[in-house]
Amino acid sequence: MGIFYQSESELLNQLKNIRSQKKIIFTNGCFDLLHVGHVRYLQEAKNLGDYLIVGINTDSSVKILKGPTRPIQEENDRAEILAALAAVDATILFNDETPEKLIHTIKPDILVKGGDWTVDNIVGGNFVQSYGGKVFSLQFIDGKSTTNLISKSNTKIPVGKDS
Repeated sequence: MGIFYQSESELLNQLKNIRSQKKIIFTNGCFDLLHVGHVRYLQEAKNLGDYLIVGINTDSSVKILKGPTRPIQEENDRAEILAALAAVDATILFNDETPEKLIHTIKPDILVKGGDWTVDNIVGGNFVQSYGGKVFSLQFIDGKSTTNLISKSNTKIPVGKDS
C-alpha cells in the first residue's frame, strides 16, 4: 500500500532515501472515478520502474479541466483510494492545471501519460529527457473512462436508497 503525502517536502524526504536504489516513475491525472482502465494503466506504469508516484489534480483544478460538475469524488478520497492500489507507492495532490512544477520538483527517472498524449506533447517530457529520463505514452483501453462511467450511470441506474 502506498502513502498519500500531504506535502511536497514529505515526499522529497522519502525520495532522498530511495532515489539511489530505485527508478522513480511519475504520472498524473484526475482519477475521479477509479475504473479498470486506471488500474491497468497504473500497473503498466509501475512495470516501467520501481517506485510509482501519482500526482492528482485538486478539486479546483479538476473543475477547471473537466467542468463545474466535476470532480465526483473529493481530492483526499481520490488520493487515498489510489494509494491503496498495489501498483502505487505514493500519491500527492497538485493545484495547477498541469503537473509541470511538480515534475521539476520530483525529477522522475520515468514520466508516463495515457494514450491521449503523444510523447512529444507530454507536459514535463522535455525536462525529464534533458537529464536522461525516459518518457512514455501508454495505450488506453477502449471504452474504459470516467466519462463513460458517468454517462452509463446517468442513463441506466435508477436513483434509489444509499447502500
